[in-house]
Amino acid sequence: MKADLAPIFELGLSEKLQLLEDLWDDIATKSANLPVLDWQKEELAQRKALHLQDPSLASSWESVKARIRSNISF
Repeated sequence: MKADLAPIFELGLSEKLQLLEDLWDDIATKSANLPVLDWQKEELAQRKALHLQDPSLASSWESVKARIRSNISF
């Protein structure tokens, strides 16, 4: 089944953003059904190994939030 997506492009910006939010929410509720691919498992294993070798390379959640906030300009 192929959906006709043309009407989506006629939506206003706020409606498009709401649609995106609704889609992400729907995906999140079904994410337990998504498989983790082998390459993703390998990447996670590599990152975990690097962290275990030198935990000081990691950033705290607070420092990550601060770094993101300092890069946002309104």
